[in-house]
Amino acid sequence: EGMALPQRILFPPEEICMDWQQRQRPGPGLLNLGNTCYINVILQCLTYTPPLANYLLSRDHSQLCHQQGFCMMCIMEAHVRKVLRSSANVIWPRAVVRDLKFIGEEFEPDMAGDAYEFLRCALEAMQRACLSGSSDVDISSQTTTIIHQIFGGFLKYRVTCLRCQAVSDSYKAFLHVLLDIKAPSSLTTALEDFVTPKKMDGKYCLKCSKCEKKVTSSKRVTVYRVPKVFTVCLERAADHTGKKISKIVEYPEYLDLRPYMSDTAGEPLLYSLYALVVHSGDTCLDGHFFCYTKASNGLWYKMDDESVDNCGIHAVLRQQAYLLFYAR
Repeated sequence: EGMALPQRILFPPEEICMDWQQRQRPGPGLLNLGNTCYINVILQCLTYTPPLANYLLSRDHSQLCHQQGFCMMCIMEAHVRKVLRSSANVIWPRAVVRDLKFIGEEFEPDMAGDAYEFLRCALEAMQRACLSGSSDVDISSQTTTIIHQIFGGFLKYRVTCLRCQAVSDSYKAFLHVLLDIKAPSSLTTALEDFVTPKKMDGKYCLKCSKCEKKVTSSKRVTVYRVPKVFTVCLERAADHTGKKISKIVEYPEYLDLRPYMSDTAGEPLLYSLYALVVHSGDTCLDGHFFCYTKASNGLWYKMDDESVDNCGIHAVLRQQAYLLFYAR
């Protein structure tokens, strides 16, 4: 409804495997090259994303890739194979750091960066790699790559004119969701806030197609189509000065996305937490990133650059989380 159908499917969703193909203990930690903890945590979280790891381990991408020079999918494939297939004690993610400027021009190898920004740019770079060689692909078909089939969903924006009650809907693809945590103290209340209608007035007035002028309206965002992997950033930047919101925001091991859908009727849509990124430090501009991931053996590990240590779910659920990764 209101969304153009893709002219072609670039990766068939039924070929995505959500479960690990084999169970093993986690791979090695990653060397920090001075300021690269923000890169390491994202590489680890992506490595332990089962559908992505299964696809990269199959080597399907590199066997068909004709990309000259930089290709983020080929780099990720080589990295994931190295982590999950080699017996090294620690790995230096050399190729990622070497090609940092192709992933995002704001990144410098010797400067600190933000894990969410790196995740955003890494997913976009992988998406570009999936589209290379498929010229003039329509917008809807671009959301059928392996990256969108795993991480992608659709949001529905409903604007209701408060003068004439006219309703207009639009849709937008997403790979991750940014949540405001200034007031909420839990992930579920932050999601409730996210889907609560907002009044658009004053300078935020929108033009109503029926009234043909800018009017006060109500805008509501809901999840129209859920992703296989739901990625959330709890926005800890209080403002542009780098001040940080350091409070603990509770998050569950199992999350039901049904209450936040455009259509709330139906079976629960259950997700299971499998990775999270933590930022430690007083401001958003400094500090350190580490992460927790669930390996294919079903056990949780704290991954802090070179070190990989076994831990329990209670420790995992007590963190000052910054990024949360849930799988269907």
